[in-house]
Amino acid sequence: MATDSAKILVVDDDPAIRTLVHRFLTQKNYQVESAADGESALNLFDTFNPHLVILDVNLPDSLGYNLCEEMQRRTDVFVLMLTSRTDTEDKAIGFRKGADDYCTKPFDLQELEFRVQAILKRKRMVNAAAEKEPLVLGHLVIDPERREVKVHNKTISFTSLEFDLLYFLATHPGEALSRSRLIAEVWDYDQMVGDQRVVDVHIGQIRKKIDANASQPSMIKTIRGYGYRFEVPANLKDGKSS
Repeated sequence: MATDSAKILVVDDDPAIRTLVHRFLTQKNYQVESAADGESALNLFDTFNPHLVILDVNLPDSLGYNLCEEMQRRTDVFVLMLTSRTDTEDKAIGFRKGADDYCTKPFDLQELEFRVQAILKRKRMVNAAAEKEPLVLGHLVIDPERREVKVHNKTISFTSLEFDLLYFLATHPGEALSRSRLIAEVWDYDQMVGDQRVVDVHIGQIRKKIDANASQPSMIKTIRGYGYRFEVPANLKDGKSS
């Protein structure tokens, strides 16, 4: 996706921050619209059809987490949460609601731009994956063209980032993947910018969706102090299951 064609919706009730981000991204040749509350944001969302939403958590008429969830019900839009909340659990809630990344206030505009570029680059990677065939791993089917995951023939809802992470793991079976590499490959961030704890949050959410017992994962194995490895049990290979 070319920078000049990318559309970004900025949602923040602080007029100083909203204007600052709007002007900055406009200067970077993005198409930008902005809103101060949830109601106007949803109206703009439907007419503007953005590729990315930069979304504040605390809005006068709604909670950004819920707005994120509603927007992702309507399209596969990427969401970057912009918030003063730094607690890990707050971030986990955002990720569970579908957020792709967090940028914590106060923030540096260059870091914001870096994160925006990385998310939009991931959009190009998603489009490229659409040419590939589904992965059939026993009860688990991952379809990159439809961006759809089925478990025991039932379609399971995945956020955009959860899908990207699962697909990357599944296409590198048996390989020890460090958290820093997953940050670099899936989030497209370097180690200094990416918060590696976000990997653990997303892995936890994926396990709950693909395993009957997430506390004893059958496919995504933890490598203590390092990262994760995707393993397909012998009885699930080549589409077979017991």
